[in-house]
Amino acid sequence: MKKGQMTEVGDFKQEQQGVALAMASALATAILVLGAVAMTNATAETFVARLQFAIRADVFVIIWLGAAIANVARLRFFSEPDIGGSSADAGSDKVRIAGSILQNTFEQVGLAIVAHMIVAATFQRSNALIVALVCLFAIGRILFWAGYRYGAKGRAFGFALTFYPTVLALLTSATAILFA
Repeated sequence: MKKGQMTEVGDFKQEQQGVALAMASALATAILVLGAVAMTNATAETFVARLQFAIRADVFVIIWLGAAIANVARLRFFSEPDIGGSSADAGSDKVRIAGSILQNTFEQVGLAIVAHMIVAATFQRSNALIVALVCLFAIGRILFWAGYRYGAKGRAFGFALTFYPTVLALLTSATAILFA
């Protein structure tokens, strides 16, 4: 049996509870961090300055995508069954897992960068918020990547710490736009 496979219904329920707890903890962490940052008395910036800041800050988000791509390439290069790429046979578990991490990272990066641009366009005092969003993204990716080998429960906090701040930023922006 492979790691992460469930043997009984009770195992599944236990894994679900672990995932739910980890995701709720990450949501609470995101709310606390972003709420604290939102209460700071930041300087209002021009739209162009905010957008430039967000684009520069997002280099630290894009780096995660580059790292995930490089990891897949590294694993394939040193593995005879994997060097042919995804067009070859199914490949090794290591490359399959690295590919899953890459896919999730790609999805998260796309959503986060767009959210950061929307935050910059919506709030005149967005720079500290964008820094917090980028930091939460990076910490979330570290924890997701490190926890992946431990199954859904192991990667849930990292996934949620990457995802929930982005969603909160989008919801907050949408609310501000609707009631402006």
